[in-house]
Parts: sequence; structure tokens; C-alpha cells
Amino acid sequence: MNFFAFDIRKLLIVIAVVALPLLSINMKRNPGEAPWYQRPFTWIVAASQGASSSFTSGVRGTTSMYLNLVGIRRDNLRLGRENEELRAQLGGLTELKLENERLNKLLEFKQTTRMQLLAAKVIARDLSPDHESIRINRGYRQGLRKLMGVITVQGVVGYVLSTEMDSAQVVVITDRSSAIDALVQRTRARGLMSGKDSSTIRLRYLERADDVAVGDSIVTSGLKGLFPKGFPIGTVTSVRKTDFGISQEAFVEPVVRPSNLEEVFVVLDSGGEDYTEKLQTGFGPPLLSKINTAPAAASNVPAKSKP
Repeated sequence: MNFFAFDIRKLLIVIAVVALPLLSINMKRNPGEAPWYQRPFTWIVAASQGASSSFTSGVRGTTSMYLNLVGIRRDNLRLGRENEELRAQLGGLTELKLENERLNKLLEFKQTTRMQLLAAKVIARDLSPDHESIRINRGYRQGLRKLMGVITVQGVVGYVLSTEMDSAQVVVITDRSSAIDALVQRTRARGLMSGKDSSTIRLRYLERADDVAVGDSIVTSGLKGLFPKGFPIGTVTSVRKTDFGISQEAFVEPVVRPSNLEEVFVVLDSGGEDYTEKLQTGFGPPLLSKINTAPAAASNVPAKSKP
């Protein structure tokens, strides 16, 4: 007889042998204590619930963090756009403020002079390296004529070269083809101003015996009434006197840089205005003073250079 053959009686005997000790253990448990057979199920359920809670919390935390990051990014983009808009508005307000200050100075200058002036805006610049000129938004319909002087509050800009109906070309003082009659303010020595480069002009055809020194102020002579007399042009930076020759020339730094201009005045009529004796007050051309003293002694000796 095979012992391992299925027999119901043997199965019942095995169950009884296993169940009796378990029943005896269960009968010995304290009141209120869970039955022994529930403990495995309780442990499994608790472990499952813990794992599910940890997983759910992790998913919830990750989702919340993602949503927060999306919200932060959206807020950053919005704040960035608002910041750019505010910067643009601030830039516009700054430009308006600066323009208002410039126009106030122009208006004040116009109200304190006998000259008949026409305000104009610079609308274009000549890009040619051989010529320095600007174009303004006033032409012969507004009364402009060739050779009329062009100035700013600070000093001379140039003169009208040609006119159209509502615009005009102005050759500026730094152009090599320009020619403006000028004086050394201190000694009244006379010469002709013309351009050398974009940052330097020169006073030519000075007599060799003329007293010209570094630091001298150069002003308009007022001839022909194109410019008011004694209006600032620039300051002498060096003087060239050759060993042989009857003339000398001075290099001058202009008080007005044409490349920085936005608004100018066209002198329709100088009105005989003379700035030679005007005091240097809080407003007006910066180079003018009633007492035009000589430069320092060390500067009185004209600088010699090679021809």
C-alpha cells in the first residue's frame, strides 16, 4: 500500500494534529487579544496600507512641486514682461525729460537774444567719410537761404549749404570744405575756420606775428551778419608755426560736436547781436566772459612743429 496515495482519513488525521495545538494556544490568549490567525492578515493589510500611503504622498508631493514650478515659471515670465514694459516706459520718460530740458534751454536762449532764430530738428547725417553735413527739417518754404548760419545754445554748428522745400543740408564746422571767419577772442587775431577731422577744426591764415596760444577761445567775427559777433566756436589745443613762412595755424577743439546734435537754430537775422562783452552767467554761451585773460605763461610760447 502506497503511503503517499490520497486517503481522506490520513488528511483528517493531519488536520487534527495541526489544529489541536493551535486551538489550545488560541484558548490561552488574553481577552481582547486578536486571534492568532488574524495576525498575518493584519500585518499584510498594514504593510499594504503603508506602502499605498507612501506612494500616494510621493505622487501628491511631486505633483504639487511640478504645479508650483509651473506657476513660478509663469509668474517669472509675466514679471519679466512687466519689467521690460516698465523699462521701456522709463526710457521713454527719460527721453521726454531730456528733450524737455533741451527745448527749455533753446526757448530761454531765443527769448534772451535779438537774433531772429528758427528752430529745427536734425533728421539725417551724411555718411560720406569725406564730408561732414547734417540735414534739418526746415527749407526755403520756412525762409531758409544758402549760407545762413546754424548754431546751438553752446556754439556754432555750421551754415546752410543747400535748401529744398521742407529740408536743408547744413555743412558743419568740422567739414574740410567749410569756411567761417573767426577771431581769437583774447587778441582779436583773425583767421578762417575749416574742418580737419570729426573732432578737430583749424584756424588758418593767421599772420605769423599774431599772438595765439593754447587755451585761447575762438569766436565768430560777425562779418556779413551770418553769425552773431563773438559767438563760441572752440578752444585752441595746439599751434603750428613753421620755421619759414608768413602764416601760422591753430588747431581747435569745437564746443559743439555735430554728431551729437538733435536740435539747432538757423540764424534768419543776426540782429547785430554782439556777445563779445556779455558776462558768463548761468545761461548763455559757455566760452564768453567780459575779462578775457591770457592763458598761463607756459602756454604763451607757440608750439613749434614740423612743417
